[in-house]
Amino acid sequence: MRFAAALALLCLFGTAQAQYFGKDLGALSELHHGVRGRVFAVDSRTLYIKDFTYDGEGPAAYFYVGTSKSISGSGTRLRDERGASAPLRRYRGEPVTLTLPEGTSLKDVKWFSVWCDEFSVNFGDVRIPRDLEYPRPAKVGALSGVHGVSSDNIVVVDAQTLLIPNFSYDGEAPDAKFWVGRGDKPSPQGIRIPDENGKETPLRRYDRKTIVLTLPGELTVFDIGYFSVWCEAFTVNFGHVTLPSTKLSNVPPSLKMLGVSPQSKLNCEVLYEDMAFEVRWAVAGDSIVLQLVAKLEDGEYMSFGLSGDATSSQMVGGDVAVAWVDKTSLKGYAHDYYLDAKSQCAGVRGSCPDERLGAKTNSLRLLNAALVNGYSIVTYQRGLRAADQLDRAIYTNVSQPIIWATGPLNSRNEVSYHSHFLKGDKSIEFGRPPVWNCPMPETEEEGKEPAGVPPPPPPRKQEVVEDSPKPAYKPNPVPPPKPVPAVEPWEIPPIQCHEPADGVFYAQMGPTGGKQGYSAITGHVGWGISWYINGLLIPEINVVRGRKYTFVVEGGSNPDVPARYHPFYITNDPVGGYFHRSQEERKGVEIYAGVRQTRTGELIPTGVGRLCNWTPDTEGPEADEYPSFGAYQRSLTLVCEEGNPGVVTWIPDKNTPDTVYYQCFTHRHLGWKINVLDECDVVEAEGSRVVERVVQPEMPDLLQGEESVQ
Repeated sequence: MRFAAALALLCLFGTAQAQYFGKDLGALSELHHGVRGRVFAVDSRTLYIKDFTYDGEGPAAYFYVGTSKSISGSGTRLRDERGASAPLRRYRGEPVTLTLPEGTSLKDVKWFSVWCDEFSVNFGDVRIPRDLEYPRPAKVGALSGVHGVSSDNIVVVDAQTLLIPNFSYDGEAPDAKFWVGRGDKPSPQGIRIPDENGKETPLRRYDRKTIVLTLPGELTVFDIGYFSVWCEAFTVNFGHVTLPSTKLSNVPPSLKMLGVSPQSKLNCEVLYEDMAFEVRWAVAGDSIVLQLVAKLEDGEYMSFGLSGDATSSQMVGGDVAVAWVDKTSLKGYAHDYYLDAKSQCAGVRGSCPDERLGAKTNSLRLLNAALVNGYSIVTYQRGLRAADQLDRAIYTNVSQPIIWATGPLNSRNEVSYHSHFLKGDKSIEFGRPPVWNCPMPETEEEGKEPAGVPPPPPPRKQEVVEDSPKPAYKPNPVPPPKPVPAVEPWEIPPIQCHEPADGVFYAQMGPTGGKQGYSAITGHVGWGISWYINGLLIPEINVVRGRKYTFVVEGGSNPDVPARYHPFYITNDPVGGYFHRSQEERKGVEIYAGVRQTRTGELIPTGVGRLCNWTPDTEGPEADEYPSFGAYQRSLTLVCEEGNPGVVTWIPDKNTPDTVYYQCFTHRHLGWKINVLDECDVVEAEGSRVVERVVQPEMPDLLQGEESVQ
């Protein structure tokens, strides 16, 4: 799977540049004990040694930095890459990442050394230039676009991390994604970027929220030229910024590029299915973050922790967290318990909070708590090591037996007894690669995750076809919009075959009209705007073969702003968006008006003109509150830009299908049907007499629509 994802990215972006580790400070001098390697400045406080080698035979060797001219033991000793302060072990060409102490910067030091304290000997060193420009985050432009997309200046934190301050987006489009690609403008050839929760689902509403995004796989900012909010289903750019290479040449490498891969996904195991009781966790350095989720009644607790026995699940002697959410105050709790006996806490015996047994022994740190759709969600953190004699250590290299229980709290908000508990033995390997063995949560609001921990990955499929892996990140075919639930649509009167008398239609843009509008009429989700014909929201148009029709087009004329550029054309394609279709997808698609063909065979849209929008009253009710389209239409105001409209002329002929569509050349699902008739029956009342008029135009052998003109 990793290979397939990497291959997909490679095909899209080409061969990646040479490995990047930051600012090259040079090779370690090879003085003693086989010390060698190449040192890089990662940022102001981080050093990276590539292929570090040391035989481990020195009696007391440490990593040092110093401010003196000559290298000596008067410098500052650094902890090793594991955070340990013990003498250095043996290294065999390994990557090593080191952090300077708080308050110390590479601007403050003049050298880095492998130094032996016992004999005051320098085993190998590198000098740090006085004028060092160490890698640092870079600011690029701010987002600004349609659908309320905006942000402050984006910060490229490192080569794989983007910080989007105060990001806003109205959430109204059905398929908006974070999107990157080559070049300086977004296009369908880009790829999706997971959101701040690791999801690739359509973006929810954001209101000035600061988010952090991580580029997938081996992709870096050096491989891309823009970042955007992109509507994938309709190939629309809602707003983007360019990522100029000149600004990004000295950003820090990511930890992943240095070989440091912290867990960013959660593990999950079901503890008790009847109560949807789950434990989720992620190891982070010397600590572990855990999240307990269960459907609890008011006044109930959930508990989880390590068994009192190293080989089986045993309550007595156990070290557990007891957690709950007060459904009145919505305040969350997580307390460290030692289970001395199978009884309530009495004095210092029984199942007691650690702090009842000794001062400052609560080793849990509550991170977050929430009550969502009846689920109690409590997130807490604890160290892997035992903090005191009442705790048990969590190991990351073996399976450990666990225990759990749920039950009512007593009047002191302590455990009274357990209504449900683990029967039998169950073990968990806390240091395993992330595996999600739980159903997908149904507890969170749309697009949100429980705060405090990373989001869960998707559940594993029960059946996996090994010979056809699907890459995690790759350019996808444009997905069709999802069908929407059946809603009684507004009644939009069709334009009859005899109207207007002069055969002139005005094509302008406007809102899709809420649940009773575009989606209910067509059965597809719109992306917020659609065609209005003669002031009507996507009406069906009835036309007669052999008659000339003129469409005055006011859908925008600037292709550099794709979200405001909607060339009008008539086609047999019910979806539209011909411009972004592949050659294979274009097969069988006919265009009857709205384009011209160049000598090279390229189709150029001609149905372009100034942009006119039917604009809702921002102070008025939502579209769903209007009982009819007529009432809604009266709340709209036509707002037009300066400029001239475009004109498309069309004469349907005997070869024109009975049903065609008016659409947008660059976007999907903006228009609707045109019914093509052989004759037009009109019934008019003239006094008391009813006259039926039938129009039967002569049909020449070859009728061609006139080329569009502006």
